[in-house]
Amino acid sequence: MRVLLTGAAGFIGTAIGRRLAEAGHEVVGVDLMLASAHGSSTPPDGVHQLDVRDAGSPEWADLLGGVDAVCHQAALVGAGVRVGDLPAYASHNDVGTTALLAAMHDAGVDRLVLASSMVVYGEGRYACPEHGVQEPPPRSVAALEGGDFENHCPLCDRALGWSLVPEDARLDPRSSYAASKLAQEHYTSSWVRQAGAGAVALRYHNVYGPGMPRDTPYSGVAAMFRSSLERGERPQVYEDGGQVRDFVHVDDVARANVLALEQVVAEDVPRYAAYNVCSGTPVTILDVARQVGAGTGSGIEPEVTGQFRPGDVRHVVASPERARADLGFTASVEPTTGLADFATAPLRT
Repeated sequence: MRVLLTGAAGFIGTAIGRRLAEAGHEVVGVDLMLASAHGSSTPPDGVHQLDVRDAGSPEWADLLGGVDAVCHQAALVGAGVRVGDLPAYASHNDVGTTALLAAMHDAGVDRLVLASSMVVYGEGRYACPEHGVQEPPPRSVAALEGGDFENHCPLCDRALGWSLVPEDARLDPRSSYAASKLAQEHYTSSWVRQAGAGAVALRYHNVYGPGMPRDTPYSGVAAMFRSSLERGERPQVYEDGGQVRDFVHVDDVARANVLALEQVVAEDVPRYAAYNVCSGTPVTILDVARQVGAGTGSGIEPEVTGQFRPGDVRHVVASPERARADLGFTASVEPTTGLADFATAPLRT
């Protein structure tokens, strides 16, 4: 299989390219080499420095020739907290994806795996012991300032417990980045219908592992905790540390992409489907800080600050069932082991 891989020089793209090559597939790598994502503006050997927004150019047409599928990882990431960030996310993520889809159609390439994200869900899924599944409104600043970080049942005001989020859950993006990722999914599903194509969207949960960038918008909270520990500082944990997430190792994410590519080309999955890519083992943010700390052997304990970001969600925990059933994907790295190992893994500077 010949695969065009966008974002090929990035943290996740590098792992996917390596896994594809190990599986005997040919990789055509492309990356813009954004300064915010890479320490160097020079692409690695074998990676073409091109902008996905220019996918209608002759250079792209040449690269797409003879390609069986595209694995689209290129994206501008981050929280997108400033209103001024909106045009950049729409340009890189949404205009870029539509340009790529149009160029693929022109080149006769009709199979795609798209990197999506858990952020399309907004809040996770919640349940009240008495009233069942609930969709709580955003948490109020007054409650957060008072140290009440939980979501509450709108009927009885009890604190809501978290439930696993399936792929058919309500989609409620709450940042410009999240909105751009959901738009990518919508454009892709529209392309599938219009072009008679096939695509899989993989909704990554919190990805970590060797090669993760250090102290950039592409760094996750685990990398930030590690940086604090390396400076001899206590990792700062927001709220009460009880936020529940799913942390998935980059090697597992790469393996999920290879499985999805092979099956979308073989037409062994629906014409369009989205899948959670997760470890299936929920973990609190406080435990993430503790596990990274344990891996360093420093003995430095995290500090629970009570600080908060108004746009943050309380819990997002994925259901791994659809990916297991359709793709045959089950994560192999448990967060307890992976996060401790991550404490001393090589990072991208």
